[in-house]
Amino acid sequence: MGLTKQYLRYVSSAVFGVIGSQKANIAYVTLRGGEKARHVAVAACEHVFIWDVRKGEKVLILKGIKHEVTYLCPAPDGNHIAVGYEDGAVRIFNLLSGESNVSFNGHKTAVTAMGYDALGARLVTGSRDTDVIVWDVINECGLFRLKGHKDSITQALFLENHNLLVTSSKDSFVKWWDLDTQHCFKTLVGHRSEVWGMVLLDQESRLLTGSADSELRAWDINYLSQEKDEGEPQEKKVKSLLDDDDEAEDEAMDESPEDRILSCKSAGSILREARDRVVSMTMDSKARILACHGNEAVLELFKVLSAKDVEKAMGRKQKKATKKAAKLREDTDQEVPEPVVQKTLGDEITRLTKIRASSKIRWVDSVWCTGGELKVALLLQNNTVETYSLKLSDHQATPRATPTPVANKTSRLTLAGHRTDARTLAFSSDNMAVLSASGDTVKVWNRSTLQVVRTMECDYALCSLFVPGDRQIILGTKSGKLQLFDLASGGLMENVAAHEGALWSLALSPDQRGIVTGGADKTVRFWDFELVKGEESEQKRLTVKHTRTLQLGEDVLCVKISPNQRLLAVALLDSTVKVFYMDTLKFFLSLYGHKLPVLCLDISHDSTLIITGSADRNVKIWGLDFGDCHRSLFAHDDSVMFLQFVPKTHLFFTAGKDKKIKQWDADKFVLIQTLEGHHREVWTLAVSPSGDYLVSSSHDKSLRLWDRTREPIILDEEREIEREAEFEESIAKEREPVVPGETEGEVAPAAKKTVETVKAAERIMEALELYRSESRKLEEHKYACENAGKQLPLPNPNPILVAFGNVSPSRYVLDVIKKVRSSELEVSLLVLPFPYVPELLTLFNSYLQGNLEVELVCRCLFFLLRIHFGQITSNQMMLSVIDQLKDNTISKIREIRDVLGFNSAALQFLQRELESKEDVMFFADASGRLDEKRKKRRRRERVILTIV
Repeated sequence: MGLTKQYLRYVSSAVFGVIGSQKANIAYVTLRGGEKARHVAVAACEHVFIWDVRKGEKVLILKGIKHEVTYLCPAPDGNHIAVGYEDGAVRIFNLLSGESNVSFNGHKTAVTAMGYDALGARLVTGSRDTDVIVWDVINECGLFRLKGHKDSITQALFLENHNLLVTSSKDSFVKWWDLDTQHCFKTLVGHRSEVWGMVLLDQESRLLTGSADSELRAWDINYLSQEKDEGEPQEKKVKSLLDDDDEAEDEAMDESPEDRILSCKSAGSILREARDRVVSMTMDSKARILACHGNEAVLELFKVLSAKDVEKAMGRKQKKATKKAAKLREDTDQEVPEPVVQKTLGDEITRLTKIRASSKIRWVDSVWCTGGELKVALLLQNNTVETYSLKLSDHQATPRATPTPVANKTSRLTLAGHRTDARTLAFSSDNMAVLSASGDTVKVWNRSTLQVVRTMECDYALCSLFVPGDRQIILGTKSGKLQLFDLASGGLMENVAAHEGALWSLALSPDQRGIVTGGADKTVRFWDFELVKGEESEQKRLTVKHTRTLQLGEDVLCVKISPNQRLLAVALLDSTVKVFYMDTLKFFLSLYGHKLPVLCLDISHDSTLIITGSADRNVKIWGLDFGDCHRSLFAHDDSVMFLQFVPKTHLFFTAGKDKKIKQWDADKFVLIQTLEGHHREVWTLAVSPSGDYLVSSSHDKSLRLWDRTREPIILDEEREIEREAEFEESIAKEREPVVPGETEGEVAPAAKKTVETVKAAERIMEALELYRSESRKLEEHKYACENAGKQLPLPNPNPILVAFGNVSPSRYVLDVIKKVRSSELEVSLLVLPFPYVPELLTLFNSYLQGNLEVELVCRCLFFLLRIHFGQITSNQMMLSVIDQLKDNTISKIREIRDVLGFNSAALQFLQRELESKEDVMFFADASGRLDEKRKKRRRRERVILTIV
């Protein structure tokens, strides 16, 4: 058997060039108890970048796996952040270590809304699949899934004081959920179009919603149960409790569920200046400033006045109206009734100011800082983050007519990325510098550090290359110009009008003495490098001199010179590739076969092969000797945008609009590997001269660097991995397993069936099979000892048990269950076949008796009893086991509860002892005392200032 060809694997090593992805929101975070409003978290494709806005540096990367980030939600403790992904997964990262230890899998599609409760113990997530799921963060499991909306969820908020949840959706409804009974008790139907956002005001007594029009609608929330308790006299409450008549019960039955909990009535609306829909709206932590924006570059800020400020404003209005009426009474000698000023929504929520950003706004977040300062962070649609600061002193916070506060721009993150997509890439000859050019700038990056070395303004660039020597670069632009830049000074050296239309392609001649350009004016032009004296200094500078022109009948899309400098290949708009002799420019070959125009081509290092990529999704491999097509490959699911040979090989890379980069063998016509990572169309790529590095650019604004490793690729294994990935995707698309006895309603289990849950169930089944086999071995050994009348040596234990430290079979089953993720435990038990359940219940009984993992065992036990209730109760053999489980469960849970109560009382006693000895307040009281001290100090300073 002959030797097989060895291929080496390319892996993604870095993502750069993206400051903030548009799909996910921006959020202020605090790192290691640092300064407030200094760090912002933004999505960067599948990662999350934490930026220091003061220094303009990336300080932390929370690494994702594959899918794009769609939502960010910082936890109230300031040390964690929840990240939602495109596939419906949620991961919670620790901001101190940058690692994720908690992950939830419940949604089928992208997470579109998230929110923590005040303690950070519960997390609610909404998705494009219309479901709302409430997760227990501490226990790392799902509580329940709420169904009822008909379109994507746009916002979800906890109402802490009443254990309620309010959600909004693109189906134009706002729904209220009772988390105790897990049902929707009220639906708000006052919107005519999608509800894009909402916030809670005035200590959860008012709801403000933003829709597809220019109005922000306000809704007053009245908690009726609380009103009844407050309004009813104490004697009547006692009498109603002691009376045996059923009048009160009949009245309660007559009331609808929503009337027993709360009422929500329209309180008016606020008009925004923008006419388009609300894109996002947010409140600061103190619920004082509302920020909202549409699709334009203007952010509108509104001030929510406190009850005292509203009273003062209404008092001034009343005085003014009374004076006016008195004056009218004196002037006309007529009786004028006493005016009564009605309070409106505009008196409670006033327009503060507006901030005009440098581009269209995509997301906004705000935070209230000490000293009455509001800081606002904006994620713009052109890959930019801007932060603004507003000084809101006490006299400006009052509703008097004061000057409009001015927002000052404090920082702008632009250096680390392009404003538009990078359409051309190039490597320097030493593999150390990477050139990327977009519609307005050209940047040169250091490959090892991924830092920007030079940023220069340019026209819309379509093609580029490093001039030999790597001291200058040349760009071909959409306006048909050749632009020469000097890297040392970062300035434009020369602007040459090369073509009358777009300059689509640029190629360096193999002798490195000149370049060839092709444009939309149906010409190919040849240029030579020249050194000429500068106008201002005597030092010579580089320029290009036009030498020859080749006139063609169609627009030129791509040009390439063969390495032996014998042939010139030109791709035309008529879907053909014409090959000419380089010296005489005489026609040699015409390569036809593509159905749509050829967008890219390349020639191998030995000038024997030419490859062409087309908009018809095919790549064709041709021989340059006779122009014969060796093979036509269906390369991508969309247009092939770029292709390039790996230097000194017949391996080549292709990039397509299907978000993929693929490596092929031009000799064996096989696919070697697929590089997945980009989340939008891949525009271009560049292979380094050594072949060790690959850089690619995409519509997701990111540049990706791929490194060649020493790991060999075995093609059969690659195909097997692809088949496994397809199988895993098919499992995720299957219908969820049905819980027996539960009808399809508005509540369902939180978790979903995934490959991990199936594997976990298989591991549990394998452990139970091993337990059975070991139990059978011990029974056979016991029977053999009885027959022999003497003690025989024990059989050899299972190698798996030996590997786990000679544990018993029953303990091994418990260890396997412990290793299942808490968020996946219920679904893993749900897909477990019933024949394994009786044995599992017997094992649970032994675990409880041995006081092993009581909480975990009880959780599994209760779930199995709920889903297999009918089969368990109808099985007479299991009655004794169930009786024992009942007694053991109750006794063990009482023991744990007593221990917890004792420990809690001991901690409270220690706290009181320490406080009495050292006169120090702990926990929440300490922060309250600190705030009081600060207020007293400020009052003292004001008194001193007034005296002075």
